[in-house]
Amino acid sequence: MNTEQPILIAGLGSIGRRHLQNLLALGYDNLLLYRTGKSTLPENPFEHIPTEYDLAAALAKKPLATIIANPTALHLPVAIEAAKAGSHLLLEKPISHSLDGIAELQRIVTQNHLKVMMGFQYRFHPALQQVKTWLDQAKIGQIVTAEAHYGEYLPGWHPWEDYRKSYSAQAALGGGVLLTLCHPFDMLRWLVGEITAVSAVTGIIGGLEVDSEDTALTLLQFDSGAFGSVHLNYVERPTARWVHLVGQCGTIHWDDISGKAILYEAETEETTVFNPPAHYERNVMFLHEMGEFLNLIFDEPVKSLSTFADGIRIQHIIEAIKLAAAERTWQNV
Repeated sequence: MNTEQPILIAGLGSIGRRHLQNLLALGYDNLLLYRTGKSTLPENPFEHIPTEYDLAAALAKKPLATIIANPTALHLPVAIEAAKAGSHLLLEKPISHSLDGIAELQRIVTQNHLKVMMGFQYRFHPALQQVKTWLDQAKIGQIVTAEAHYGEYLPGWHPWEDYRKSYSAQAALGGGVLLTLCHPFDMLRWLVGEITAVSAVTGIIGGLEVDSEDTALTLLQFDSGAFGSVHLNYVERPTARWVHLVGQCGTIHWDDISGKAILYEAETEETTVFNPPAHYERNVMFLHEMGEFLNLIFDEPVKSLSTFADGIRIQHIIEAIKLAAAERTWQNV
């Protein structure tokens, strides 16, 4: 792995710091930071890493790749300039808070022959990868329904900051559960297939002091004919994250808190439980994700890549959900 060119990290909040630490753990130590100085984290343990507060100055150092880890609504301005400078991109999900500017980024990426990966790290969860294997083996037959649930208490996410000032709470910064907690839409597309129509109800009903939706219930139709639902909220305690799939020949349930995936095959009445490796912890997903990104930019084989096209599709799905909720209709995607 040639580390002559730096990798630029734009944003040094919690996810930016995680990516930085994982790059170091993987042996890539030629790093550069682009910061605005607005991080709410109490200290900066990375003061020894070169830091620029001007984006043009950072890009003048010709980073091989740029990790977009700033607030959602600020992703595209940085990503577009980085792409113009010929930098590959790891985009934290979602791409942006709207569709505006995505076509321009897509044009520049194509023009400059750049590689782009989305930060949907759940594709690297070992139990979800096992679920994907079971589905590819048709263990439960054709999928009938697919449900996903992601509920987590927003004030508990970052104890060091006032949650009301976080980007997740503010519509202007791209907050709200549909954007911030969009992982289930990527999971279900990856596992079940393309989402073709949506309907939803959303609201600010959780008793939190936020100006973006804190709760959303979404109905989905898949290209395969399966039905689905996604429930997102900022208020649930304890945290709950799971996927439940019903097929014509059985069921599969994945629970992120326990880490387990459970397969039930109706014909044999057999239950198979998959447990992650001993001592597995959450950062392993992010570590494998970063390893995959390094493979991508150094032309090594990749396996669970979430592509730019996947990110764009998720953005269209979220826009359709917002419209469906506003108009109380079904929307094709």
